[in-house]
Amino acid sequence: MFGVRRGRSVALAISVFAVALVIMAVAGAAWAMRVSPMVSELTTTGAGSAARIEVGNVGSVALPFETRITRMDIDANGNVTETDADDDFLVFPPQGLVPVNGRQVVRVQWVGDPKIETSHAYYLWVRQLPVATDPTATPESGGAVSVQVLYTMKALIVVAPPGAEPKVEVVSVTPALVSPPAPEIDPTLTNGQAAPPPPAEPGIEIVVSNTGKRYALMSGATWIVEGTDTAGQPFRREYDSGEISKTVGVGYLAPGGGKRTFKLPTGTALDPAKPVTLKFGR
Repeated sequence: MFGVRRGRSVALAISVFAVALVIMAVAGAAWAMRVSPMVSELTTTGAGSAARIEVGNVGSVALPFETRITRMDIDANGNVTETDADDDFLVFPPQGLVPVNGRQVVRVQWVGDPKIETSHAYYLWVRQLPVATDPTATPESGGAVSVQVLYTMKALIVVAPPGAEPKVEVVSVTPALVSPPAPEIDPTLTNGQAAPPPPAEPGIEIVVSNTGKRYALMSGATWIVEGTDTAGQPFRREYDSGEISKTVGVGYLAPGGGKRTFKLPTGTALDPAKPVTLKFGR
Protein backbone atom coordinates (compact mmCIF):
# COMPACT_ATOMS: atom_id res chain seq x y z
CA MET A 1 0.00 0.00 0.00
CA PHE A 2 1.54 3.31 -1.03
CA GLY A 3 1.09 6.67 0.61
CA VAL A 4 -0.55 9.03 -1.88
CA ARG A 5 -1.24 12.74 -1.55
CA ARG A 6 -4.87 12.94 -2.64
CA GLY A 7 -7.09 15.90 -3.21
CA ARG A 8 -4.17 18.30 -3.61
CA SER A 9 -4.93 20.74 -6.40
CA VAL A 10 -2.45 22.94 -8.20
CA ALA A 11 -2.85 25.62 -10.83
CA LEU A 12 -0.14 24.84 -13.34
CA ALA A 13 1.65 27.47 -15.37
CA ILE A 14 0.95 27.72 -19.08
CA SER A 15 3.73 26.60 -21.34
CA VAL A 16 4.12 26.33 -25.05
CA PHE A 17 2.22 23.42 -26.47
CA ALA A 18 2.75 23.40 -30.20
CA VAL A 19 3.75 21.02 -32.95
CA ALA A 20 5.57 21.84 -36.16
CA LEU A 21 5.34 19.28 -38.94
CA VAL A 22 7.72 19.38 -41.87
CA ILE A 23 6.39 17.87 -45.10
CA MET A 24 8.56 17.22 -48.12
CA ALA A 25 7.10 17.74 -51.61
CA VAL A 26 8.35 18.09 -55.20
CA ALA A 27 8.31 21.68 -56.51
CA GLY A 28 10.78 24.54 -56.80
CA ALA A 29 11.89 27.24 -54.27
CA ALA A 30 11.95 27.26 -50.49
CA TRP A 31 10.00 29.28 -47.90
CA ALA A 32 10.16 29.95 -44.20
CA MET A 33 7.00 30.50 -42.14
CA ARG A 34 6.45 31.81 -38.62
CA VAL A 35 3.26 31.53 -36.56
CA SER A 36 2.71 33.50 -33.34
CA PRO A 37 1.50 33.07 -30.67
CA MET A 38 1.66 29.27 -30.48
CA VAL A 39 -0.74 29.14 -27.52
CA SER A 40 -3.97 31.16 -27.24
CA GLU A 41 -6.49 31.03 -24.41
CA LEU A 42 -10.05 32.11 -25.12
CA THR A 43 -13.23 32.49 -23.12
CA THR A 44 -16.63 31.49 -24.45
CA THR A 45 -18.09 35.01 -24.52
CA GLY A 46 -17.04 38.63 -24.72
CA ALA A 47 -13.84 40.23 -25.97
CA GLY A 48 -11.77 37.27 -24.83
CA SER A 49 -13.52 34.89 -27.23
CA ALA A 50 -11.28 35.85 -30.18
CA ALA A 51 -7.57 35.47 -30.87
CA ARG A 52 -5.26 37.21 -33.32
CA ILE A 53 -2.66 34.86 -34.75
CA GLU A 54 0.07 36.18 -36.98
CA VAL A 55 1.52 34.33 -39.96
CA GLY A 56 4.91 35.73 -40.96
CA ASN A 57 7.01 35.14 -44.05
CA VAL A 58 10.77 35.30 -43.52
CA GLY A 59 11.51 33.50 -46.76
CA SER A 60 12.58 34.76 -50.18
CA VAL A 61 9.29 34.29 -52.07
CA ALA A 62 5.60 34.90 -51.38
CA LEU A 63 3.99 32.48 -48.93
CA PRO A 64 0.54 31.02 -49.74
CA PHE A 65 -1.23 29.30 -46.83
CA GLU A 66 -4.53 27.83 -45.71
CA THR A 67 -5.99 27.07 -42.27
CA ARG A 68 -8.13 24.44 -40.60
CA ILE A 69 -9.30 23.71 -37.05
CA THR A 70 -9.27 20.35 -35.26
CA ARG A 71 -10.36 19.46 -31.75
CA MET A 72 -7.65 17.72 -29.75
CA ASP A 73 -8.33 14.98 -27.18
CA ILE A 74 -5.69 13.01 -25.24
CA ASP A 75 -6.36 9.67 -23.55
CA ALA A 76 -4.80 8.39 -20.32
CA ASN A 77 -1.76 7.05 -22.19
CA GLY A 78 -1.08 10.30 -24.02
CA ASN A 79 -2.47 9.25 -27.40
CA VAL A 80 -3.84 12.25 -29.32
CA THR A 81 -7.06 12.12 -31.34
CA GLU A 82 -7.97 14.99 -33.65
CA THR A 83 -11.39 15.62 -35.19
CA ASP A 84 -12.49 18.35 -37.59
CA ALA A 85 -13.94 21.32 -35.73
CA ASP A 86 -14.10 24.18 -38.24
CA ASP A 87 -17.73 24.83 -37.26
CA ASP A 88 -16.69 25.88 -33.74
CA PHE A 89 -14.74 28.90 -35.00
CA LEU A 90 -14.93 31.72 -37.52
CA VAL A 91 -11.48 32.08 -39.07
CA PHE A 92 -10.73 35.14 -41.22
CA PRO A 93 -9.07 35.02 -43.59
CA PRO A 94 -9.10 31.21 -43.90
CA GLN A 95 -6.32 31.42 -46.48
CA GLY A 96 -3.93 34.07 -47.70
CA LEU A 97 -0.76 35.06 -49.50
CA VAL A 98 1.95 36.67 -47.37
CA PRO A 99 4.55 38.77 -49.22
CA VAL A 100 8.26 38.48 -48.52
CA ASN A 101 9.03 39.88 -45.05
CA GLY A 102 5.30 40.47 -44.62
CA ARG A 103 2.73 39.43 -42.04
CA GLN A 104 -0.90 38.34 -42.14
CA VAL A 105 -3.09 38.48 -39.04
CA VAL A 106 -5.63 35.65 -38.83
CA ARG A 107 -8.58 36.32 -36.52
CA VAL A 108 -9.98 33.22 -34.80
CA GLN A 109 -13.42 33.76 -33.20
CA TRP A 110 -15.17 31.18 -31.01
CA VAL A 111 -18.72 30.59 -32.29
CA GLY A 112 -19.35 27.27 -30.53
CA ASP A 113 -21.49 26.58 -27.49
CA PRO A 114 -21.19 29.57 -25.10
CA LYS A 115 -22.16 27.35 -22.14
CA ILE A 116 -19.55 24.59 -22.30
CA GLU A 117 -18.93 23.04 -18.86
CA THR A 118 -15.19 22.45 -19.21
CA SER A 119 -12.33 23.75 -21.34
CA HIS A 120 -11.81 22.37 -24.84
CA ALA A 121 -8.50 22.16 -26.70
CA TYR A 122 -8.07 22.78 -30.42
CA TYR A 123 -5.33 23.08 -33.00
CA LEU A 124 -5.22 25.83 -35.60
CA TRP A 125 -3.38 24.34 -38.56
CA VAL A 126 -1.50 26.79 -40.77
CA ARG A 127 -0.44 24.90 -43.86
CA GLN A 128 1.93 26.26 -46.45
CA LEU A 129 0.74 25.58 -49.99
CA PRO A 130 2.98 24.59 -52.90
CA VAL A 131 3.32 26.76 -55.98
CA ALA A 132 4.24 25.36 -59.39
CA THR A 133 7.17 27.38 -60.74
CA ASP A 134 7.20 25.66 -64.15
CA PRO A 135 4.23 23.41 -65.01
CA THR A 136 6.14 21.92 -67.98
CA ALA A 137 9.17 20.91 -65.93
CA THR A 138 9.95 17.25 -65.25
CA PRO A 139 12.66 15.63 -63.13
CA GLU A 140 14.37 14.50 -66.34
CA SER A 141 14.57 18.02 -67.78
CA GLY A 142 17.05 19.38 -65.30
CA GLY A 143 17.12 21.90 -62.50
CA ALA A 144 13.60 23.38 -62.81
CA VAL A 145 12.26 20.77 -60.36
CA SER A 146 13.74 20.57 -56.85
CA VAL A 147 12.81 19.51 -53.34
CA GLN A 148 10.64 22.04 -51.52
CA VAL A 149 10.15 22.12 -47.77
CA LEU A 150 6.52 22.86 -46.89
CA TYR A 151 5.63 23.74 -43.33
CA THR A 152 2.48 22.90 -41.41
CA MET A 153 2.39 24.53 -37.99
CA LYS A 154 -0.20 23.74 -35.34
CA ALA A 155 -0.95 26.36 -32.70
CA LEU A 156 -2.88 25.38 -29.59
CA ILE A 157 -6.16 27.19 -28.86
CA VAL A 158 -7.90 26.49 -25.56
CA VAL A 159 -11.46 27.67 -24.93
CA ALA A 160 -12.59 27.72 -21.29
CA PRO A 161 -15.71 28.92 -19.47
CA PRO A 162 -15.18 32.05 -17.34
CA GLY A 163 -13.54 31.35 -13.98
CA ALA A 164 -12.61 27.75 -14.79
CA GLU A 165 -9.67 26.30 -12.84
CA PRO A 166 -7.84 22.94 -12.84
CA LYS A 167 -7.93 20.61 -9.85
CA VAL A 168 -5.15 18.05 -10.12
CA GLU A 169 -5.08 15.05 -7.80
CA VAL A 170 -2.56 12.23 -7.49
CA VAL A 171 -4.41 8.92 -7.82
CA SER A 172 -1.48 6.53 -7.34
CA VAL A 173 2.32 6.33 -7.29
CA THR A 174 3.86 2.90 -7.92
CA PRO A 175 7.55 1.88 -8.13
CA ALA A 176 8.17 0.31 -11.54
CA LEU A 177 10.74 -0.19 -14.25
CA VAL A 178 10.30 2.57 -16.83
CA SER A 179 11.77 3.23 -20.25
CA PRO A 180 12.89 6.75 -21.18
CA PRO A 181 11.37 8.27 -24.34
CA ALA A 182 12.83 6.69 -27.47
CA PRO A 183 14.69 9.10 -29.78
CA GLU A 184 12.97 9.86 -33.08
CA ILE A 185 15.10 8.51 -35.93
CA ASP A 186 14.40 8.90 -39.63
CA PRO A 187 13.34 5.36 -40.76
CA THR A 188 15.28 5.84 -44.01
CA LEU A 189 18.46 5.78 -41.93
CA THR A 190 17.63 2.38 -40.43
CA ASN A 191 16.28 0.61 -43.54
CA GLY A 192 12.73 1.10 -42.32
CA GLN A 193 13.33 -0.68 -39.02
CA ALA A 194 12.29 0.91 -35.75
CA ALA A 195 15.08 1.86 -33.39
CA PRO A 196 15.45 -0.46 -30.39
CA PRO A 197 13.78 0.92 -27.25
CA PRO A 198 16.05 2.31 -24.53
CA PRO A 199 16.67 -0.10 -21.64
CA ALA A 200 14.28 0.07 -18.69
CA GLU A 201 15.47 1.71 -15.49
CA PRO A 202 14.13 2.17 -11.95
CA GLY A 203 11.32 4.67 -11.68
CA ILE A 204 7.70 5.24 -10.73
CA GLU A 205 4.38 5.04 -12.53
CA ILE A 206 2.09 7.93 -11.65
CA VAL A 207 -1.64 8.30 -12.28
CA VAL A 208 -3.10 11.80 -11.96
CA SER A 209 -6.59 13.14 -12.57
CA ASN A 210 -8.08 16.59 -13.13
CA THR A 211 -11.56 17.06 -11.70
CA GLY A 212 -11.53 20.80 -12.36
CA LYS A 213 -13.12 22.62 -15.29
CA ARG A 214 -9.87 23.81 -16.84
CA TYR A 215 -7.02 21.85 -18.39
CA ALA A 216 -3.61 21.57 -16.70
CA LEU A 217 -0.10 21.37 -18.15
CA MET A 218 1.85 19.13 -15.81
CA SER A 219 5.24 20.31 -17.10
CA GLY A 220 4.50 23.72 -15.59
CA ALA A 221 5.14 22.44 -12.06
CA THR A 222 8.05 21.13 -10.01
CA TRP A 223 7.56 17.46 -9.05
CA ILE A 224 8.84 16.28 -5.65
CA VAL A 225 9.07 12.52 -5.07
CA GLU A 226 9.73 11.04 -1.62
CA GLY A 227 10.03 7.42 -0.53
CA THR A 228 12.45 4.74 0.65
CA ASP A 229 14.91 2.90 -1.57
CA THR A 230 15.45 -0.87 -1.53
CA ALA A 231 18.45 -0.41 0.81
CA GLY A 232 16.17 1.19 3.39
CA GLN A 233 17.52 4.71 2.88
CA PRO A 234 15.26 7.78 2.59
CA PHE A 235 14.79 8.96 -1.00
CA ARG A 236 13.89 12.44 -2.15
CA ARG A 237 14.22 13.91 -5.62
CA GLU A 238 12.97 17.19 -7.03
CA TYR A 239 12.34 17.49 -10.77
CA ASP A 240 12.16 20.96 -12.31
CA SER A 241 9.88 21.77 -15.22
CA GLY A 242 12.70 21.25 -17.73
CA GLU A 243 13.30 17.68 -16.56
CA ILE A 244 9.58 16.94 -16.60
CA SER A 245 9.23 18.31 -20.13
CA LYS A 246 11.97 16.00 -21.39
CA THR A 247 10.27 12.98 -19.82
CA VAL A 248 6.52 13.53 -20.24
CA GLY A 249 6.32 16.40 -22.74
CA VAL A 250 3.96 19.19 -21.73
CA GLY A 251 1.78 16.71 -19.87
CA TYR A 252 -1.60 17.99 -21.04
CA LEU A 253 -4.29 16.86 -18.59
CA ALA A 254 -7.89 17.26 -19.71
CA PRO A 255 -10.54 18.66 -17.34
CA GLY A 256 -13.73 17.01 -16.13
CA GLY A 257 -12.13 13.86 -14.71
CA GLY A 258 -9.39 13.45 -17.31
CA LYS A 259 -6.62 11.04 -16.32
CA ARG A 260 -3.02 10.56 -17.42
CA THR A 261 -0.42 7.93 -16.60
CA PHE A 262 3.16 9.20 -16.47
CA LYS A 263 6.36 7.19 -16.06
CA LEU A 264 9.22 8.96 -14.35
CA PRO A 265 12.77 7.59 -13.87
CA THR A 266 14.17 7.93 -10.35
CA GLY A 267 17.68 6.52 -10.86
CA THR A 268 17.19 4.45 -7.70
CA ALA A 269 14.92 1.46 -7.11
CA LEU A 270 12.28 2.28 -4.51
CA ASP A 271 10.90 -0.18 -1.96
CA PRO A 272 7.35 -1.14 -3.07
CA ALA A 273 6.47 -2.01 0.54
CA LYS A 274 7.09 1.56 1.74
CA PRO A 275 5.03 4.72 1.08
CA VAL A 276 5.89 6.79 -2.01
CA THR A 277 4.50 10.31 -2.27
CA LEU A 278 4.37 12.93 -5.01
CA LYS A 279 3.87 16.64 -4.43
CA PHE A 280 3.71 19.51 -6.91
CA GLY A 281 5.37 22.88 -6.40
CA ARG A 282 6.03 25.99 -8.42
